[in-house]
Amino acid sequence: MAGIEASYGSWSSPITSELVVRAAAGLGDLQIDPTDGSIWWSESRPDEGGRITLMRMLPDGTIAEQLPRSQSTRTRVHEYGGRSWVVDHGTIWYSDWSDQAIWRRAPEDRGPVPTTTTEVRYHADRFADAVISPDGQWIVCVREAHVDPVADAPLLTARNEIVAIPALGPGTQEAVVLVSGTDFVSSPRLDPTGTRLCWLVWDHPRMPWDGTELWVADLHLEGPLPHVTDPVFLAGGPDEALVQPEWSADGQLHVVSDRTDWWNLYRVDGPNLLTPLGPVAAEVATPPWVFGQSRYVLTGRPGEAICAMSRDGVDHLAVITDGVVTEIDTPYTSWSALRLDADGRIVAIAASPRAEPAIVRVTLDSGGAAPHIEVLRPPRDLDLDPGWFSEPESIDFPTSGGRTAHALYYPPTNPEVSAPSDERPPLLVMIHGGPTSACRPQLSLATQYWTSRGFAVVDVNYGGSTGYGRPFRRQLDGQWGIVDVDDCEAAARFLAERGDVDPNRLLIRGGSAGGFTTLAALAFRDTFAAGASHYGVDDLAALAADTHKFESRYLDGLVGPYPEAADVYAERSPIHHLDGFDRPLIVFQGLDDEIVPPNQAEMIVAALEAKGVPVAYVPFAGEQHGFRQAPNIRRALDAELWFYGRVLGFEAADDIEPVEIRGA
Repeated sequence: MAGIEASYGSWSSPITSELVVRAAAGLGDLQIDPTDGSIWWSESRPDEGGRITLMRMLPDGTIAEQLPRSQSTRTRVHEYGGRSWVVDHGTIWYSDWSDQAIWRRAPEDRGPVPTTTTEVRYHADRFADAVISPDGQWIVCVREAHVDPVADAPLLTARNEIVAIPALGPGTQEAVVLVSGTDFVSSPRLDPTGTRLCWLVWDHPRMPWDGTELWVADLHLEGPLPHVTDPVFLAGGPDEALVQPEWSADGQLHVVSDRTDWWNLYRVDGPNLLTPLGPVAAEVATPPWVFGQSRYVLTGRPGEAICAMSRDGVDHLAVITDGVVTEIDTPYTSWSALRLDADGRIVAIAASPRAEPAIVRVTLDSGGAAPHIEVLRPPRDLDLDPGWFSEPESIDFPTSGGRTAHALYYPPTNPEVSAPSDERPPLLVMIHGGPTSACRPQLSLATQYWTSRGFAVVDVNYGGSTGYGRPFRRQLDGQWGIVDVDDCEAAARFLAERGDVDPNRLLIRGGSAGGFTTLAALAFRDTFAAGASHYGVDDLAALAADTHKFESRYLDGLVGPYPEAADVYAERSPIHHLDGFDRPLIVFQGLDDEIVPPNQAEMIVAALEAKGVPVAYVPFAGEQHGFRQAPNIRRALDAELWFYGRVLGFEAADDIEPVEIRGA
């Protein structure tokens, strides 16, 4: 390093909280309209209050926004949403956040018009995962109903079903139920003729990454009422998770299954008859927290597909041909939303440790030459030398029970500052949410915000994370609050013993499920000097009793059935073990959070204040589960930095509004 010398944590950096969110557009789903080859995608806009809009790129490269500023396409199905829109022949159908109705906008329309009624009780009917019938007359999608229309009263439990809706209707027709009777449904997909429908189902207490079933039926869209006949079970069960069913152009069904402990791609040849396309010790799927993930495409040639697969926490693009899996050399380490255009090229969202997500088009060379990659929608121009970016080191380290856990380690990096030779940096342990999820090796300015100020960061894939096969994913069964805490502690110890970080300045932070792990580490262990909980869980029993349907039985697998295992819930809940909680904590919470309600944050803050433990509380009105508004994202980052400065005794170079610290 060159330049001035300054203590870790106090370094000046151009990667400010304002830069983190300035013109930051999170890229979501991506679709291609086969009628003209136009590419459509969703973008989140933090500087527009977290609004999600739709963008369209014409074949000549022209890009234009497709939604009015008054609308945001986001669905509340499962609360996490996903696949809130679909495009066909230049017409888009999308769920609007404000009313959750499906709106339609055709090229000839002067503005969007509702396809479903907008007059029902607030967010009573929610829609997701739509497809359009080949004749363009019907929308087939998932509906989550929260009100009984006959009794005109809220349902005790939301009803999830697959429905058909007139695609060109004026918003007054009733949806027709095609599939119902299970707790959850997803992935309704029509074969090319529109006469067969496949879908996935699962029931409580399973989550979709635990066990699902694949069904198929004949679909009749003609006549007065659409309906299905002759439903047939094809595959799956309580111990087999199926993801992303897709039909090929010739009507052959495919699906991803983890029946061999890895999420691999299969051809469905009949009931309980799955034929692997290319067995590999890697994960083609990711956990379906949101609808519509696309990690593979079928090329149209028998036995051939192109997929993204995760191995050792890193994504690789690969071609499967006649049972052989061939990796494609690209500079990207994270892939999502794979689509195939009319010319056989991959269009997808890709990112790397040096580049934020971009929309790219990949042309493969059958002769084995390097692929040709075009960046269609580039990442934002950060106007920063790459020397500012800390690149991750993949580390494996020993942890409890003779296990091995994994992480991405980011050393402090700043080309203009050096630290005193006798000083080692503080370590910030980051914990991903879920907990059934994973950290991804792609450029995140929210991470570089810390490393460029002199923090070391370790992003932990603890036991229970995805990307390492089903047995690793199941390590958290009944062990949430134990295995995850063990592995986060082990990551910190590993780096301290290796000499990378200061063992006396270890910090821990996480959001949602990562917030729970943060609180558990502070309540039950003495490893960390302080922590930050972003909309985290502190009372497992309260979460089990007061969360939305999708996750209402999630803890059955992670902790135990409730109330039968109430003693375990109390034993694991930080709120009930404040006697061991003596380290400073800062808490961030959205006041409109339906997944982890605000009372969770308020309980732990009040309890620590009463106990005399330094605690700060930063609530955000209008935020849900995860912060989407630019001012709140900035405030959360800066306030956390300021708080760590007070705890560790350094002065941040940034001018930050102080936070009230209670209990001190």
